Amino acid sequence: MSTPSRPARREPPVIRPALVEDGDALGELDRRVWSPVHAVTARPQPPYAPFFDSVDRPREFLVAELGGVLVGYVKVARPTALVCNAHVRRIQGLAVDGRARGRGVGRALLRAAMDEARRQGAARITLRVLGHNAPARALYESEGFVVEGVLPGEFLLETGYADDVLMGRPLGPEGDAPRGTGSAG
Repeated sequence: MSTPSRPARREPPVIRPALVEDGDALGELDRRVWSPVHAVTARPQPPYAPFFDSVDRPREFLVAELGGVLVGYVKVARPTALVCNAHVRRIQGLAVDGRARGRGVGRALLRAAMDEARRQGAARITLRVLGHNAPARALYESEGFVVEGVLPGEFLLETGYADDVLMGRPLGPEGDAPRGTGSAG
């Protein structure tokens, strides 16, 4: 009599810094996952621009691999060049291949982005997400991000007007958020 076999254990994604050589695979991934649910730009059309350029540099990206195949990325960068804003990092893109969804890739990338921001000395991390992107918002909220503002109807997409939801969270060891005084100037 044979014993029932256990389901194959799913290996967690490997998260690593992006390399210049990842550019072509990341560009293909970006085009494959494009959707009006999360994109504010038009669907990419040939000829395709390089994935990495003077704005999107490899050092700002972490990539996820499953079985040696690139299946996702997250960009973590400073939101501005201002010294007074150097304690903040912003997630400026997170993508997961549809074939890898449900395997913890997005969560692993999000956690790695927060770890990288901490490693860089950041005290806060922020992001922007379209109001109708419920799956992404649920993931962010489950990792401690809270809505800090909403820009109603900020984008006119092919599906209609979409809100721009600003989310953020502290990165301190005890969850202490740096707080402003509320005064400008």
